[in-house]
Amino acid sequence: MQKSIRPGVAHINRIAPRRRIFFEALNPYFGYFYTVNKSIRKTSSFFQNIELVETDEFGKVLLLDNITQVCERNEYSYHEPMVHPALCCHPKPESVLVIGGGDGCLLREILKYPTVTRVEVAEIDHGVIHFAKKYLAAINRNAFESGRLHINITDGRKYIEEHPGEFDVIIMDMTDPFGPSKMLYTSNFFRLIRRAFRSEKGMFVMHSESPVSRPAAFSCIGKTLRSVFTYVNLLYCYIQMYGVLWSIAVCSSTVDISLIKPAAIDRMLQKNGIDDLQVYNGATHAAMQVPYPYITKLLRKPARIITDNRPDFPDDFIF
Repeated sequence: MQKSIRPGVAHINRIAPRRRIFFEALNPYFGYFYTVNKSIRKTSSFFQNIELVETDEFGKVLLLDNITQVCERNEYSYHEPMVHPALCCHPKPESVLVIGGGDGCLLREILKYPTVTRVEVAEIDHGVIHFAKKYLAAINRNAFESGRLHINITDGRKYIEEHPGEFDVIIMDMTDPFGPSKMLYTSNFFRLIRRAFRSEKGMFVMHSESPVSRPAAFSCIGKTLRSVFTYVNLLYCYIQMYGVLWSIAVCSSTVDISLIKPAAIDRMLQKNGIDDLQVYNGATHAAMQVPYPYITKLLRKPARIITDNRPDFPDDFIF
């Protein structure tokens, strides 16, 4: 599915009847926790275990294989910058592809744009979509019911290979680069993404790991993207439900989002009737692109381009 399933194993300590503390690792050395009051619904698909829990900090939280995916509160800190920079900066986004995104929250944001007439979803796990339709409707605002939306239960790479020249914006909302997902982080795959654009103005968005918890993966993703796309603009934002500073890459062969002025972003949001955002506007469009000095130094260090022949990242880890 979706949101960064970070490598490692989450574990649960019970601290009182009907209440527990949920710990999640971000790398072998640190992580974060939150309290869980109860399990609302638990099931499994062919691919993974699926659970919805009620928490103090986040409200309802979707877990896949005991890893935090999306929460009821503050999820906008991830979904807004994954969608709006690209859709505001593309001259006329009409056809959009989402790879993953089975919880539906990205779809909620994409469908705010009246210019978008077609949204395709390539999601491998139908069980997650079925679960999200039934239990996450209050979060995704019934996005799956839109007549502009088409669901394709398939592998994201296979779908890209079979649909060249079709999309204005492609957003990848996948698990972190380990296991089967690692083949969606290679230069070979990114070239397939570029081939799937309708024009040279096509834009690609993906989460690009944390410069704090997985600095080597962050560096390698950036270098791999820059080997394929002319412009790779990184956005930096603290995402509470993932417990750390995160990064999002907005890529294109011709569109440099750093050149789009804050006033132009605000005008585009107003033109599309979008006035309910929590973290994204013209000012934050510019602010999120400013790296801390240590990140700039990190990006200057040697990093490997990830390929199909060498898809593993240097800071992969297993508990």
